[in-house]
Amino acid sequence: MKSLIISILCCAFSLVSSGISAQDSTRTLQFSGYAETYYAFDFGKPADHNRPGFVYSHNRHNEFNLNLGFVKAAYSATRTRANLALMAGTYANANLAAEPGVLKNIFEANVGYKLSKKHDLWIDMGIMPSHIGFESAIGKDCWALTRGILADNSPYYESGAKIGYSSPNGKWYVAALALNGWQRIQRAPGNQSLGVGHQLTYKPNAKLTLNSSSFIGNDKPGDQVQMRYFHNFYGIYQLNPKIGFTLGFDYGAEQSAPESDTYNHWFTPILMAKMQVNDKCSFTLRGEYYQDENGVIIATGTSNGFQVWGYSANVDYTLAPNALWRLEARGFRSEDAIFLQERSASRNNFFLSTAFALSF
Repeated sequence: MKSLIISILCCAFSLVSSGISAQDSTRTLQFSGYAETYYAFDFGKPADHNRPGFVYSHNRHNEFNLNLGFVKAAYSATRTRANLALMAGTYANANLAAEPGVLKNIFEANVGYKLSKKHDLWIDMGIMPSHIGFESAIGKDCWALTRGILADNSPYYESGAKIGYSSPNGKWYVAALALNGWQRIQRAPGNQSLGVGHQLTYKPNAKLTLNSSSFIGNDKPGDQVQMRYFHNFYGIYQLNPKIGFTLGFDYGAEQSAPESDTYNHWFTPILMAKMQVNDKCSFTLRGEYYQDENGVIIATGTSNGFQVWGYSANVDYTLAPNALWRLEARGFRSEDAIFLQERSASRNNFFLSTAFALSF
């Protein structure tokens, strides 16, 4: 199976590269891969092995599984670039459940062209990682084993076109996007309106990163129009080589009904702290809160809606330069009894997870 996928990737990128002048000595074609296996035990003991519905990564209980595995080909030249990655895992099953057929197995598929010879100005089009948030689907790039509630309930991926510019000194990045919708490859049935977004990243020095990202659009099917306005902000501060902090905040508003002047709101703050003990071992603590009383993103059917505190403690151990072992304890506490505790309603949920990630 692996050899077949690699053959498909080679054929696809040979077609791309064949159209580029042979005089371009900067052309490169690189293959890579990633696999993250995990085991999670939810003390609520769900009979169907599914963790709470707002969890979209590492979401299977009491079974060994693959969260995300992919093989990727990346092509790069002076004025062109392209990425193609095919994936499998419970992450794909949960996050791309609405996508048809083979689209469920596409992790990334995009082509880019540099618009200026003098400036770092690119246009990219296709299926891309989301421009929103500091956590991605690739676990090894995140501070904690599992994703925060805000990451699991905002886009991991997007399909559309992006124009992005990086300043010569590397301190600024700005991008404007036209999108098929809120975490969509295929448009919602009957929906004819594109979404838009922006990203603005500022890195004044090696210690600090500030980011602002947005989404504006209607993600409802048919001729039902309910505008959604969403903004994500985060800051990452590396106090010293051993200690770092991440602060994030999401805020969203959506029309309560088509053509309505009233809006339903949701918001979520998160704070993370990471300590690098030595070259191999690190610890991460996380505290978060998510409020969505009207169920715009997370519906509960309860009187107070979704109002949940979350906390976690994580330890990472680097086994090799490309291999990472992780262990995490995490809990949630809700305003209403929205969890199951051995088939009884509960306000609390607690689970343990371990994962092994390998990149190649």
